[in-house]
Amino acid sequence: MNKTIISATLLASLLAAGAASAACTYPKSPSGLPDGATATEDEMVNGMKVIKEYNTQVSEYLECLETEMNTRIEAAGADAPADQVEQIKAIHTKRHNAAVEELEATAARFNEQVKVYKAREKKS
Repeated sequence: MNKTIISATLLASLLAAGAASAACTYPKSPSGLPDGATATEDEMVNGMKVIKEYNTQVSEYLECLETEMNTRIEAAGADAPADQVEQIKAIHTKRHNAAVEELEATAARFNEQVKVYKAREKKS
């Protein structure tokens, strides 16, 4: 009987988590970043602005995830099983890390294009 109550509690928590996750919108990685081999200075500056805006969006998303995680833990209650709280934290960590990794990869691709652009300009 006790397992049924825990399972029902966990299910209710996961359903609530699914509804809450709709509140945090995963930012879309920018596409069409400039090619350093052919881009103008204005295009490179605009690319930098796009990356900065994307960074801001990811930061806002991460803040939302943190709030969402804390809300889920509070909703689970003080008597929530430790494994339920750990599951909530694990989901948060995976979502957080995925967003950070995508941001880092996007920034690295842009930085590589900046190097290409600077090398091209140095030759000119």
